[in-house]
Amino acid sequence: MVIHATALVDPKAELDSSVEVGPYSIIGAHVRIGAGTRVGPHVVIDGHTTIGEHNELFQFSSIGAQPQDKKWAGEATRLEIGDRNTIREFCTFNTGTVQGGGVTRLGSDNWISAYVHLAHDCLVGNHTIFSNNAQLAGHVEIGDWVIMSGFANVHQFCKIGAHAFVGMSTSLTQDVPPFVLLNGNPAQAHGVNIEGLKRRGFTREQINGIRTAYKLIYRAGLTLEESKAALFEEEQAATPEVAEHIRAMREFLGVASRGIVR
Repeated sequence: MVIHATALVDPKAELDSSVEVGPYSIIGAHVRIGAGTRVGPHVVIDGHTTIGEHNELFQFSSIGAQPQDKKWAGEATRLEIGDRNTIREFCTFNTGTVQGGGVTRLGSDNWISAYVHLAHDCLVGNHTIFSNNAQLAGHVEIGDWVIMSGFANVHQFCKIGAHAFVGMSTSLTQDVPPFVLLNGNPAQAHGVNIEGLKRRGFTREQINGIRTAYKLIYRAGLTLEESKAALFEEEQAATPEVAEHIRAMREFLGVASRGIVR
């Protein structure tokens, strides 16, 4: 373990022997950090925070501070961070609230750029990219492989489905189905994130099936209930490789609690 002489690490904190802690960083009593993780200078990690293996936290971030929620009354809520994440400068991640399940979670293999805020009770998946100044309000859920462009902001309780692409300065107040590309303030859908799907190895057949599903939601003039019925029929007729992605879109409509961005 390499801990700089100026760092303050509480004796009760649990750090793997391979963890590095830079100058002037502060690590609280209820923090656990896994193997190979590097904490840069001037980082504060507090609260009931668990950080996995091989993460890199850059300078001036606040990780695991109490939630910015007036309902919080000192409960021992948590922040959980997976493995192999890059967390750049000036990020702020808060712990959860008991009203929201008690945990804020960041998965694995995420790239989090500078000035990103993950509020209390946010649930972020794996392989996401957050550009500078992307901001999540409380209780937001972000699926795997989502890209959040710079200055994008998301209203509390919104959900963004896997593989969606949120353009620069987009302001989201409703849910976003999987695979959708959107932009604007207010946000508007502009098709399927085709380039992202190609980069991740989706076949032409799969992409065409997703585009068909998108049209049933956005271009056919159907209500959400009618869209779900049409998607089910499309799913039944598709090959298994395509059907799983149509099913993901249909099931997302069933849990979209704020309506979807149209």
